[in-house]
Amino acid sequence: MSATLPLEGLPAQRVETRIGRRFAALRQEGRAGLVTFVTAGDPDPDTAFEILQGLPAAGADVIEIGMPFSDPMADGPAIQAAGQRALKAGMTLRRTLDMVRRFREGDAETPIVLMGYYNPIYAMGVDGFLAEAVAAGVDGLIVVDLPPEEDDELCLPAIEAGLDWIRLATPTTDERRLPKVLAQAGGFVYYVSILGITGTRSAGGDEVAAAVARLKRHTDLPIAVGFGIRTAEQAGEVARSADAAVVGSAIVDVVRRNLDEEARAKPGLAAAVHALVGELARGVRGAAEHGDPAER
Repeated sequence: MSATLPLEGLPAQRVETRIGRRFAALRQEGRAGLVTFVTAGDPDPDTAFEILQGLPAAGADVIEIGMPFSDPMADGPAIQAAGQRALKAGMTLRRTLDMVRRFREGDAETPIVLMGYYNPIYAMGVDGFLAEAVAAGVDGLIVVDLPPEEDDELCLPAIEAGLDWIRLATPTTDERRLPKVLAQAGGFVYYVSILGITGTRSAGGDEVAAAVARLKRHTDLPIAVGFGIRTAEQAGEVARSADAAVVGSAIVDVVRRNLDEEARAKPGLAAAVHALVGELARGVRGAAEHGDPAER
């Protein structure tokens, strides 16, 4: 699915993608989805893959995988630390793609979105990266440091390659800016519900509902809301108005709490992550009892 902006006369649909099919299935179920974020290679490649592999069964509907980068300017301390652990463990962009490829050997349906910064992609080469990402089974990209004014760099080539280009919108994205932000968007819109870095406070339910309603006046894409969601209760509150709740820092914190003094994974780390994801998924699914599915 892609953004619909009737006043601009832009195309309403692109070819259906795995992300589009997942959100269509969620609408049929009458519920919102859970989008989970994990950092590739954190705390080590083997443990990270064990976490990734178990996320769908735990309740994740869409998975965002962070591409480790040495200067993650939009991320809070928890995700910055996760990226540093992954880099120290030898994680690279190519190894991240290999991780997705391995995941696809056992799961052909769960959408995978890579999230991060342009520098590692630029260093690898845009054409080579896109070819490998598509071959590995990546479905979409969130690149936080490329605004619409730089769409020629990666956005347009990614769309041409068949990937969904997922845009971020914030409380300061006003009515004049939104059409430009949404013009090339696909998959879903990621609404950053608070200003600042990841992992800080969360927005209230009324704030989220008003923001989602405003965005839906501009696009037919699903709206996923993130930043600051840490509990099943908060995830459920978001799910009552949004099409998905996005959780990242809370999951990364579980990883950190299950490391030994040398930052190595303790036994049961992946199971602890999956337990939290299960709680969050129950919160999201429980919200369907309090919302009107027809409004999604």
